[in-house]
Amino acid sequence: MINHNRRKLLLGLGGAIATCASGNVAALMPTPRQTAGPFYPATLPLDDDSDLTRVAGKTDQAAGTICDLGGSILDINGKPLPDMRIEIWQCDANGRYRHPRETASRPLDENFQGHGLTHTNNDGRYSFRTIRPVPYPGRTPHIHIAVFPDGESPFVTQLYIAGEARNESDFLYSRIPEHKRHMVIAEFKPSDTTGSEQQAAFNIILNRASGTPQDT
Repeated sequence: MINHNRRKLLLGLGGAIATCASGNVAALMPTPRQTAGPFYPATLPLDDDSDLTRVAGKTDQAAGTICDLGGSILDINGKPLPDMRIEIWQCDANGRYRHPRETASRPLDENFQGHGLTHTNNDGRYSFRTIRPVPYPGRTPHIHIAVFPDGESPFVTQLYIAGEARNESDFLYSRIPEHKRHMVIAEFKPSDTTGSEQQAAFNIILNRASGTPQDT
């Protein structure tokens, strides 16, 4: 059964309904809003956990570069926000989304979950295992991220790869003021965790103070 905040996200697809995300916690500065895009799942997969690289009932792992993505969700004063629902979704290694409107002829990777969800712990931290994002036709590599604060519209942004040459020509990335682009970028580095090849840190700063929603 779809919850109220997820319904808000589905109704708001294609609009800017986010507040902030930052790879620089010290700045505590909200980032530009980013669209959810057209491929937020119409129906969440039955196997919908924080590991997008394994699908229940299948023995093979997803194609692509396995990556651990994690960070913290904080308010603008640096206070951790526990038990915050966070979702990510992205195309598979073949550039295909799991969505009924996806009509590309490329094969769908049946071993890639496509969407994942988790909740922050008491320290406001979250983690996912997924793949390093790949280009989608007309887009630079990216991962969609949504956070669902209780009683508020979902915060949505997109994560981009630091140093990716395609970023500068991406129509959504280029809409972000240049001095704020570092807030939606993460470095993908060699991983020190068994089972993953790369790791990336991405901290999210919600535009609120002491648990009180703020105007954006």
